[in-house]
Amino acid sequence: MSGEPDPRQPADEEQSPAAAPAGHTDEAADGAPADRPQDAWAARRDLEDHAPRSMAFGAETRLAGGVLGGVNHGIGGGFFHGDVHVDARTHVHYGFGSLSAAHSSGEIRAATLSGIAECFADPGPAFTALVEQLREERVLVLSGPQSSGRRTAALMLLHRLGLSPVHSLARDTAPHALLPESEDDAGAQGHLLCDLETDRNKPLRDVDLLALRDRLGRRDAYLVITIGPRACLEDVRPRPWQPPAPADVLAAHLRARLDEDTAADLLALPVVAEFLARDHQPRETSAFASVLVEHAAGNASGEEVDKFSLAALEDQVREWFEEDDTVLHLREKSFLIALAAFDDGPYALTAEVSDRLYARLQRTADSQRPAAVPVFGTHIGRRLQQARARRYEDDEPTEWGPVRQVKAAFRDDRTSLVLLREVWTGHPSARPALVQWLQELAKDGRPLVRTRASSTVAVLAHTDLPSAMALVIEPWAASPLYGPRTVAVHALALAHRIGTPNVPQILDAWCDSNAPHLRWVAIRTHGLIGPERPVETLAALRTAAHREDREDPEEAPGQDDGELGEALAESVELLLLSTANDQVLDELLRTRERDRRMRTLAMNGFLGACGRTERGAPKGRPIVLDWYATSLTTHTPAATGIRSLMRTALNDRDHRKHALDVLSRWVLAADDVPGVESALAHLLSGLAVDEPEHRRISHLLRTLPGDDGTPPPVANRLLAALPLPLP
Repeated sequence: MSGEPDPRQPADEEQSPAAAPAGHTDEAADGAPADRPQDAWAARRDLEDHAPRSMAFGAETRLAGGVLGGVNHGIGGGFFHGDVHVDARTHVHYGFGSLSAAHSSGEIRAATLSGIAECFADPGPAFTALVEQLREERVLVLSGPQSSGRRTAALMLLHRLGLSPVHSLARDTAPHALLPESEDDAGAQGHLLCDLETDRNKPLRDVDLLALRDRLGRRDAYLVITIGPRACLEDVRPRPWQPPAPADVLAAHLRARLDEDTAADLLALPVVAEFLARDHQPRETSAFASVLVEHAAGNASGEEVDKFSLAALEDQVREWFEEDDTVLHLREKSFLIALAAFDDGPYALTAEVSDRLYARLQRTADSQRPAAVPVFGTHIGRRLQQARARRYEDDEPTEWGPVRQVKAAFRDDRTSLVLLREVWTGHPSARPALVQWLQELAKDGRPLVRTRASSTVAVLAHTDLPSAMALVIEPWAASPLYGPRTVAVHALALAHRIGTPNVPQILDAWCDSNAPHLRWVAIRTHGLIGPERPVETLAALRTAAHREDREDPEEAPGQDDGELGEALAESVELLLLSTANDQVLDELLRTRERDRRMRTLAMNGFLGACGRTERGAPKGRPIVLDWYATSLTTHTPAATGIRSLMRTALNDRDHRKHALDVLSRWVLAADDVPGVESALAHLLSGLAVDEPEHRRISHLLRTLPGDDGTPPPVANRLLAALPLPLP
């Protein structure tokens, strides 16, 4: 498409600082000297705080099979309509209907109504009240969200009044043209108009209903009109329709088609409990009931039952984006994409960034038309209902502490992953706008926004790694600015976390690359994913460290040896603070004396880790010292290794000051944090074994200033506990 913008390049408007959105940080405008990398430990904390629930740290997040890839069962080729059926090869076909399926005019037979009535889950008194209102007023306007079963409810309202057959009216019929005096339906007493078409120029008005009521009274007939949440009304108060709980719908369908014992056995299956927990729509629940019936008859396998829920979700997502904009507006499709990226995030932020995406998609759809975003008019309740999402309040981590926010999340936690895959692979025309939007998010000043840009790209990489690398990750990784490179680091780490193949191989290759920016990204990413393969990761970091010795400055202009050295040390630091700390420590002890670079890497990484406390509290519990104490209790070799590295640092001219600073902070922490003093006393006793070390440590304890300028009491106790040096 020659007229399509390059998805790797930001739009022209983005070149102007005046066009930058709120929260946006134009790093280039500030000049290179002000550009500094975010501390790796702080960046990791941002990643943990703001990654979506599908990539949460501390939980198993590998995504298998259908959610993001692999062979997807059943509906991969498009829509299926009608009932679930099983062919001779017992392959289940799913059909859930369509959001925009128009109900044509004609007669609904009595047998059809009776069949629906057998499976109908009566909501109880609320439904009875609707029946009585229809009986009294003859015309009833029923409002409900898409796919909530409002058509079935309307038919059952007419059926309860004993009206059969029912005449269905075309949805594009004007209100004043309803119930014509024709021979075709003059004898029908029950009438149904589903999803009446309205707009600002053609609203449904109360005078229309009054005229209809008169005509219905003369013919002793009844009419139910169903509308969606966005119908245009004038002085009309519709009755809301709330569908029965999915469990009630499923039970009603099974008990109408099976004996009580078989239905009860099916309802007790774990896969049924999992399906019901997903809050599926009535149309999906009734289709699931058909699959269960076939399973009970031996015509559908357990695998087909297991995969039904995901197939239903995929079908729903596909409908959202295949619908015409008159059914689901482009702005609401943009909101769905933003909600997939910011699932479980603040609603206001999600709406803000969705409007930025909407403006870009408008330019893709019509480059000659200026992009325009409505300022008001979108109701949060209706918008989330349409997205099958929920609104709730919860704390959001920020750099100032937790802040209470109104949040939004899909009811089905798989939706964001399925939706992003569908948009990226099923609608490639949206890629230029989507890539530019992600580039903009990566420059935002808010950690949450940058992290969600990373997590979104991680899903795209899992879906289509070559395209995601070429269009997004590699441009970020090759940037001279640290901000985009950090977003690339997080995208690669999260992509690996959800099971994207080949990420370690990419990083290993980049560690030996001629491009210093790619090496920096690989080094920082290894610090995040290294705990899974600590030995291989440290080998890759050694390769990157030795790459500096082989580098010809003329071949790598602009390279900063200190920049890469700092990144290497911070990655080793993260590895020492990870769940693989024992293995990392063993490998560092084994390789530290190979050469100068490995010794420096081990020392810098170790001392950096020693400076970290729980949640970064200034006087919090030192993580490495806590590790040391645990090792003493569990009798593992880690305590000996920590003591050995600290002794090496104290005896090294280049690292002695840093090591003494660490010990000073630990002494001050021992004055405030329970349990630290005993571990530190044991460590200091193991360090002060000869005269020079004893002299250094005792001098530190005698001269360390506390809050009042004199050594704190804990320093005196630690000094008294030091053993005499060996002669």
